[in-house]
Amino acid sequence: MPALSHVDARGEARMVDVSGKPPMVREAVAAGHIVMAPATLDLVESNALAKGNVLATARIAGILAAKRTSDLIPMCHPLPLTHCDVDLSIPASRDRIEITATARVTAGTGVEMEALCAVSVAALTLYDMCKAVDKGMAISEVRLVRKSKLPLTP
Repeated sequence: MPALSHVDARGEARMVDVSGKPPMVREAVAAGHIVMAPATLDLVESNALAKGNVLATARIAGILAAKRTSDLIPMCHPLPLTHCDVDLSIPASRDRIEITATARVTAGTGVEMEALCAVSVAALTLYDMCKAVDKGMAISEVRLVRKSKLPLTP
């Protein structure tokens, strides 16, 4: 098993030095979902919840979270995101809202945490906005789907 990069020789947490890494175009995709009752989904789709447009608010919250990841996760590098998208969809099973976030940057380190943060905060926002009508919601399966990096083209 490889050594943990965020731990020094004494076992103390540290920020990884990426100053020697070349900037590359990096992208990460994360996903997760929030399970809720079909009646709650009906309210979300019809924009009938007291707190307003649930899907738009969750999308914006996810994007803002990606932009503020380094404020939330202590050892994350602050990154100048060049793109972030949060997609929310309701599958045919009508038992959940699926969340997918894509984050992109040109930097010396990846954007996995930004994509994961976007999914997590979008899910928490959905929970917050629907909790008055659905006490049985559950956030689950937040995960990294893929990551990639490409060298800068001259």
